[in-house]
This record gives sequence, C-alpha cells and structure tokens, in this order.
Amino acid sequence: MQDAAPDAPSLLRQRPFALFLGSRILSAAALQIQVVAVGWQVYDLTDSALALGLVGLAQFLPMLLLTLLVGQVADRVDRRRLVGLCRMVTALGGAGLAWGSLAGWLDRDAIFAFVVLFGTARAFEMPAQQALLAGVVAARDLPRGTAMATSANQVATICGPALGGFLYALGGAGAAYGLAALAFLLAGLMVLAIRIPARTLMRGKVTMESLFSGITFIWSRPALLGAVSLDMMAVLLGGAVALFPIYAKDILETGPWGLGMLRASPAIGALAMSLLLAWRPIGHGAGRRMFLAVILFGVATVVFGLSRSLVLSSAALILLGAADVVSVVVRQSLVQLSTPDEMRGRVAAVNALFIGTSNQLGEFESGVAAALLGPVPAVVLGGVGTVVVACLWMRWFPALLAIDRLEDVSPDAARQNAPFVAKR
Repeated sequence: MQDAAPDAPSLLRQRPFALFLGSRILSAAALQIQVVAVGWQVYDLTDSALALGLVGLAQFLPMLLLTLLVGQVADRVDRRRLVGLCRMVTALGGAGLAWGSLAGWLDRDAIFAFVVLFGTARAFEMPAQQALLAGVVAARDLPRGTAMATSANQVATICGPALGGFLYALGGAGAAYGLAALAFLLAGLMVLAIRIPARTLMRGKVTMESLFSGITFIWSRPALLGAVSLDMMAVLLGGAVALFPIYAKDILETGPWGLGMLRASPAIGALAMSLLLAWRPIGHGAGRRMFLAVILFGVATVVFGLSRSLVLSSAALILLGAADVVSVVVRQSLVQLSTPDEMRGRVAAVNALFIGTSNQLGEFESGVAAALLGPVPAVVLGGVGTVVVACLWMRWFPALLAIDRLEDVSPDAARQNAPFVAKR
C-alpha cells in the first residue's frame, strides 16, 4: 500500500521545495514589476499599441529560435545552476534599465534590446525551472506541488504589479527596475542553494533525432498535445495583457496604479484557485474541468473587453485568473507526469514554447489587432475565439476530454497506440 501523499504544510517543510517556492516568488514578483515598468514606459514614450505588441514579440523571438537548443541544455547540465545563471543575467539587465532610466539615455530601442536579453534568459530558464520541480518533489506529489508553485507565482503576481505601479508613480522607472534587479539576484542565489540528489545527465552527440525528440514526444501523445495547444490558443486569442496600459490610461482613465490593479487582478483569482487546488487537488474529471475552465476564461475576457468600470474590469480579470490556473495545473501536471526525467528538459522546452507563443506572441497579436480594430473589438473577438477553440478541441482531442485523475497518468499510460489524428 502506498503512503498517503503529504499535505501542503508537509511539503513546505521540505527544504528543497521551500527554497524552490521562495525563489519562484521573488523571480515572479521581479518579472511583474519589470513588466509593468516596461509597459508603461514604452507606451509613455510611443503612445502606440503596436509598440506594446512589439515588446511581446521581442520576448518571444528568442524563445522561438532557441527552443530546440534550450531543451538539450536543460537535460545536459545541472538545472539549478542554469536557472540561477539566467536569473543573474536578468538581474544585470534590470540594473541596466535602472541606470538608463536614471541617467536619461534609455529610449524605446534600448528598452527593446534589454527585452530581447530577458527573452533569451527566460528561454533557457523556463524549461529548466519546469523540469526542476519534478526533482524537488515526488511524482505522487506533483499535482499538489504544481498547485502550490502556481500559488507562489500568483502571490508574486499580485504584489509585483501593484508594487511596480506604486514605485513607478512614486520614484519613476529607475526605482521599479532597481528593485526588480535586486529581487532577481536574490532569487538566483536561493535556487543555487537547493540541494537535491544528482540526476543522470543526457550524454552523447546532439543529433537531429535528439533535437526534435521533445516535439515528437508531445505529438505522439494526443492528450498532452491537446492540453498544451488548448492552453496556447486560449491565451493567444484571449490574452489582453498587452493592452492593459491602453485600458488603464485611455478607457478606464486611471494612472500607473490602475495598471497595477489590472495586472494584479488575474493573479488574485489565480491565487484563490491555486490555494484551493493545493488543499483539494483536482480529483475526477480533470480533462472535462480543463475545457470548462477555458470556456470561462473566454467569457471573462469578453466581459473585461466591454467594461468601462475599473471594479467590473478587475472582477472579470479575477474570474479569468481563477479559470486560467485550472488549465495551468492540468497542463503542467500532464507534462511532468507523462515525461521520463531524462527527457523533461526537452519536453519542457517545447511546452515553454507553447507558453511563450500564448503569452509573448499573444501580446504582439493583441497589439496588432488593437492597432487595426481598436482595443475593445480586439479583446472581445479574442474572448469569443477562445470559446470557439475550446469547443473545437473537445471534438478534436477526445483523449484529453476523457482524462479522469491526474495521479493515474504515467509515461506509458499517456501514450496512445497511434499518433495524433484530428477528429473532424
């Protein structure tokens, strides 16, 4: 008989997991402070929705170009050191932004150059961080550990934007960038302090087969392919994050503090849901719950797009964040539980590309759509598109819809006898 899985307090008493969470909180908070400052500063300098979209594109392109490489690196080196190094590089870039803002030489092009640097560092960091979680908790604890890690991320996402907006309003961009750089530095030191048993590193020459093995692995598992592609399409179409500065300044007529509130609102809902899932992990019907959550995400996006009230907008974003975290926990748990440890870096890199496509490329898509159609039609059409995609994916990926308990997923059970064929 298996021992009962530890509860949330027991997991927190495990030092490697506690350090992992602490480092994740600091780095996520630093990222959100940085995002608020970059978004407001770029829009203040350019007054352009397209420029906001280009910020997302500048972060996404390094991830797109480096996906196959970063997966190899994450499986061939110590993942703790890789994550720590990436956060140190981001800290140096943040210090450069602070210096440029305070000295007065930072312009739009310089900001884009720093954003490319951050995107490159995150391209290496994300798959290593995702794979590292499976090294600090047991397989049976992954759904709960994923929910707790998501909770930690959302705590930072609530505090970070509000703090970033406050610092920007009070001390300018330099103060916000400086605090973000310090937080990234501390986060890097904390992850380097994690001590876990050594794992077997990938050896041998890099071949075309090994380069594309992460893509092949996901493609051959319909439930996994459905989960990562559904999450990608939902945020790609329904993500209105890049347009928050426009909504805060022009539609809701607030200042940087209002932008901070909009940034924090999805995280409030996500935190509440992730704490609930850490206390009571998803039981039966995991696939069905994921689809329902994505539909709710689309509906909340439409409400936000039509709102002219900061209170209603924040409420819609809170609901959106709660729905999104259900999708995140299901997807991340499937990725970790379906993948052997020796392949987690490569598979996580492909998963990170899907995430980057939805987040950063979604920001670019939102900026272009807003420039062509206006911000409100762009957000509303994106929300409607998300609902349509969820309905199509239920038909095309029945293996995902049929998933019952996440704890029952394994590398063997996740694979179907035949590769993915879309049902039409």
